Amino acid sequence: MSVNLRKSRCFEIFLEYVLFLIFIGIFVGVSAGLLGIGGGFFMVPLQYFLLTSMGIDSNLALRISIGTSLAVITPTALSGAYNHHQNLKNILKPGILLGIFGIIGGILGALTSSHLPSHILTIILGVSLVIVAINMFIDKDSSLTNRFDNLKLSIYTASFFGTLVGFSSGLLGIGGGIILIPILVFFLDFSMRESVGISLIFIALTAFGAAATYIITGWGINPIIYSLGYVNLVNFAVIAIFSIPTAYFSAKLVYKIPEKRLKQIFAIITLYLGIKLLGLDPLSYIFGF
Repeated sequence: MSVNLRKSRCFEIFLEYVLFLIFIGIFVGVSAGLLGIGGGFFMVPLQYFLLTSMGIDSNLALRISIGTSLAVITPTALSGAYNHHQNLKNILKPGILLGIFGIIGGILGALTSSHLPSHILTIILGVSLVIVAINMFIDKDSSLTNRFDNLKLSIYTASFFGTLVGFSSGLLGIGGGIILIPILVFFLDFSMRESVGISLIFIALTAFGAAATYIITGWGINPIIYSLGYVNLVNFAVIAIFSIPTAYFSAKLVYKIPEKRLKQIFAIITLYLGIKLLGLDPLSYIFGF
């Protein structure tokens, strides 16, 4: 193969790589701004697929995928949260309050993950998410919300739910928004729109702490160039360039879509993650990872 052909093939591979990252960025931005979830369940496996296809060791690829995803989630969630805060002035305080306890829970979950078998908790959470998804999709008047009308967000409920969601995220490696939003809707009587905004603030805080941890733990260990610890700057830059503005403009769509439809969209994502936690991942069959 001539030098020109090799250069042409390298350029094609690089272009495909970048286009795939752009696709990830757009999807993550939409899922954050519209649904209040970080999109890590989508970012991590697709980045992992990209990195391993480039010949990077699977263990290293997984750490880079998680660390980079967390780094992307922080500014992306803030972008969506800023737009929601312009429309909903009551989301900042609960988002920060839950986020502070979420950071504490995330640290505890991460420390526990190496000592506690998580497969039982994974099954319980998976089944719970499937039930929540079905309930949100049906959206009957007899939903769980009616049973907890008097339960409001206070320092006590914030400490309990924030720590619980953070712990689950740290232990199981899934985004907090997918767990937090059903809690906000069903137990704390927030609207779907308010829950999306609060969730984005929560996610930004918890993801920042977790991303910093991956930078520190991967410092001097990750041999890939253009990286800060386990955060790859190339992946971060390309995904973030598209996810941040997409999250901002997607947040505007929340106020144009009926709340019932938002719940149904969120229910589909929740159902997918619940099925994934139970060991059935459609994406793994499609992309072969």
